[in-house]
Amino acid sequence: MLKLTALLAAASLANAHFVLSYPPTIGFNDDKEDIGPCGGFTPDFATDNLTDFFVGGDNIATNLLHAQGTWLYRATLDETAGASANWTKLFPEVLQSGLGKFCQPSVTAPAAWAGKKGVLSVVVDAPDGLLYQCASVNFVAGAASASQDVCTNSSSVTAAFTTDANLASLTGDSSSTTASNTSTSTASPTSSTAAATSSVDSAAGRAAGSVVGVALAAVLGSVFML
Repeated sequence: MLKLTALLAAASLANAHFVLSYPPTIGFNDDKEDIGPCGGFTPDFATDNLTDFFVGGDNIATNLLHAQGTWLYRATLDETAGASANWTKLFPEVLQSGLGKFCQPSVTAPAAWAGKKGVLSVVVDAPDGLLYQCASVNFVAGAASASQDVCTNSSSVTAAFTTDANLASLTGDSSSTTASNTSTSTASPTSSTAAATSSVDSAAGRAAGSVVGVALAAVLGSVFML
């Protein structure tokens, strides 16, 4: 019986995709995660639990149940996240290697969005294709603390900047749609002990703009042992 239970648990894990832990997802259905833009769910600001997202830098925490995947963080002020939504890329694509929890701190949004509502979309290009989840948020001024309990990383996880043609097509020309990371936020996990190997190619550098060094430091600082 114990062997059967273990086999069933392993099979369930193998079929899983990813979970958006923070900001909280508007809905999760593992069988519909391949349906964009929100994994088979539609934002409803009348009933969704809205989370404050600091435009000066905030945390996005996920749990990837694949050995590797590339993350795209994007957002829109279109509360319906409909087909005509104008998605803005918030951060260069990040390649996660290693199954488990990953937190990217200091993800910024346009300063002009403070005081407005919008939809944060997290997309991962995984071995089984593009997978989607969304959070309904209030964009607020300032920067969040990266020491939030939600911002944790599995010890086996490493991260590096990369480029991904499948993800780039979701935001159009990344060089013009990436949110400016010009805030002076210094938020970063404070107890990092796991090493992360990071490399930034020219495309990621253009997306990050003149502060690519700050973005690289955020990725390096974001991977630490639970």
